[in-house]
Amino acid sequence: MPRIPVATALPDFPWDSLGSAKAKAFAHPGGIVNLSVGTPVDPVAPIIQDALTAVAEVPGYPTTHGTEELRNAAVEALRRRYGITGIDPAAVLPAIGTKELIAWLPRLLGLGADDLVVIPELAYPTYEVGALLAGARVIRADGLNRLGPEGASLIFVNSPSNPTGKVLGLEHLRKVVDWARSRGAIVASDECYLGLTWEGEALSILDERVNDGDLTGLLAVHSLSKTSNLASYRAGFVTGDPALVAELLEVRKHAGMMVPLPIQSAMTAALSDDDHENEQRERYRRRREILLAAVRGAGFTVDNSEAGLYLWATRGEACRDTVEWFAERGILVAPGEFYGPGGGTHVRIALTASDERIAAAAERLV
Repeated sequence: MPRIPVATALPDFPWDSLGSAKAKAFAHPGGIVNLSVGTPVDPVAPIIQDALTAVAEVPGYPTTHGTEELRNAAVEALRRRYGITGIDPAAVLPAIGTKELIAWLPRLLGLGADDLVVIPELAYPTYEVGALLAGARVIRADGLNRLGPEGASLIFVNSPSNPTGKVLGLEHLRKVVDWARSRGAIVASDECYLGLTWEGEALSILDERVNDGDLTGLLAVHSLSKTSNLASYRAGFVTGDPALVAELLEVRKHAGMMVPLPIQSAMTAALSDDDHENEQRERYRRRREILLAAVRGAGFTVDNSEAGLYLWATRGEACRDTVEWFAERGILVAPGEFYGPGGGTHVRIALTASDERIAAAAERLV
């Protein structure tokens, strides 16, 4: 029987389709302003760099579970920054970036063809990819009523959202948890943008107000790529239900999914220091203010976007036409259709560019 490549079951990598728009933006006399991806551009804080190099001479294998110092630092950071309590350090598991964790989570949990994975209607593409890698079925649903009597094995929640920046309220999150528990489903909450809330309050799925102090069936995924600028380090972690984290740990030990020791050391430093994170958050706040005013001034409506690293913008036309409009001004943005059929008239505009490039984009829009 001929081998079937895994890639044939996956969608095309969406950013590959931006080649012509990118070339047009590059041709602008003032150079391209690339706002299509959320990659950090600011330097890694010295305290984190020092922690990385401090263990560079250590030759042995790191542990999959991570150092005790790292796990304790994660627990304390969640308490200080978000008011999350009751986390056992043993229930913290470092990951080689959260994209890796999300992509493999359905498979690591043993899901397959008989399982249904629920993802947001507008969603980070890796949720769907993870389900497809496991051979599971996928449905897009923001309201669980859409599922009718059918159960689900895994529900992905993303608040604040990528791409829209929408924040899910307390009652919505409580309903998701209650529904999942009534049907034996696991809830995986992608909280990578929790530290970048501009309006209102964003809550973790691990907040006691959401789960009544019971973490059963709940996983929260956190990244250090955003406010600590550690995208190149591939640094994230998952925590929540101790039994589920222990299950993931056992599988990841067998698969050799371990975070390098220097990265673990850097993560420990990043999670133990709030000053660099606060400084980076304020950089993004200033960039958001400039870009938000310019986008609105150019005639766009910005929907949601109360948190995160993006503006979710529209002027009621096909998103690819909007991408071309921006490219003519030397600005590259992402079409909303990358994130689901509901994004066909929006574009996602990232805040992750230098102050100079953000200012250049704002000037071109005006």
